[in-house]
Amino acid sequence: VQLQASGGGLVQAGGSLRLSCAASGIRFSDNDVAWYRQAPGKQREVVATITTSGASASYADSVKGRFTISRDNAKNTVYLQMNSLKPEDTAVYYCNADFSGELRGWPLDYWGQGTQVTVSS
Repeated sequence: VQLQASGGGLVQAGGSLRLSCAASGIRFSDNDVAWYRQAPGKQREVVATITTSGASASYADSVKGRFTISRDNAKNTVYLQMNSLKPEDTAVYYCNADFSGELRGWPLDYWGQGTQVTVSS
């Protein structure tokens, strides 16, 4: 099992980044997936979720209108396009299943290494 997030970096406020997360050894296309983030000293939170087909997505209020989640099941990859970035978006970003829904062959206790996003003011 592997979830390999990439695309993070240092960006100025107002800038954009596109994160990718490639899954392997997992039933990616059978599960709703999500992006999460964890800022220093804070709990991990859900940023965005997307259904198996990609037809439906949901977003945390803090990123609505700025972030877009998408997926390519042929590549076992989920993306997060982040625009109009703010300093409060600074965090380590992870992909994983949407644990609020039904899981199909997805491990409960595995998190990849994430990718660091730092937004300077």
